[in-house]
Amino acid sequence: MKLALVTGGGAGIGAAIAEALLAAGYRVAIADVNAASVAALAASHENLTGHHADVSDAAAVSGLFDAIGDVPDLVVNNAGIVRFGQLGELSVEEFRQVVDINLIGVFAVTREAVRRMIPRGSGHVVSLTSINAYSPGPGSGAYPATKSAVLQLMKQFALEYGGNGLRFNSVAPGFIDGGMSAPIYADPKVRASRTTGVPLGRLGTPEDIAGAICFLDSAAGGYITGHDLVVDGGVTHAVLKNLPRGNE
Repeated sequence: MKLALVTGGGAGIGAAIAEALLAAGYRVAIADVNAASVAALAASHENLTGHHADVSDAAAVSGLFDAIGDVPDLVVNNAGIVRFGQLGELSVEEFRQVVDINLIGVFAVTREAVRRMIPRGSGHVVSLTSINAYSPGPGSGAYPATKSAVLQLMKQFALEYGGNGLRFNSVAPGFIDGGMSAPIYADPKVRASRTTGVPLGRLGTPEDIAGAICFLDSAAGGYITGHDLVVDGGVTHAVLKNLPRGNE
């Protein structure tokens, strides 16, 4: 039975990823700064353990892997935060906080995974990026910059450690109705406007992201590495759909 670690697994997209992996037959360890949420999920699911950890703390990350015991076959870097505000109005502390979780945290977890996976000669890391890595949104602070950096970080890990039997990929969610975006879609006008802009005609779900990760870690995805899989219903290719074109 394969073992997966999901960071930020206490709620939202992370919890959906954990549940999808459980359904696919994995043992799952989740890590989150919210100790109560991981404890509750662990108590209600077989083959799932919960761990309290701050991914931006390298010592805590090392302790997390020690606590899990076995070396994970799959690590999912899902933990992330956003601090909204125009760049000129953000404090350096607010900007750094997002970088520490979204980028440094991904590096710290992936580095620890690599060190432990190399002796075994196999392993897979999937990190969540965002369509903001391609098209930054106004008022999204450091978030787009960190997600773009994570995309390149996974590609670099893939180049450096493919010869050790390790794979590294990422998944870029689009407009997802859940997780950090749930408050945005609570506004009916925003929900309707964004839904209209998606070629598939609906917002994405946490389960859509979970399914993409399960595919990448399956035998069918076994020859994929260094890839960012965009899961957005086509919205990043919808510029002409969403702009007026005169009388055409």
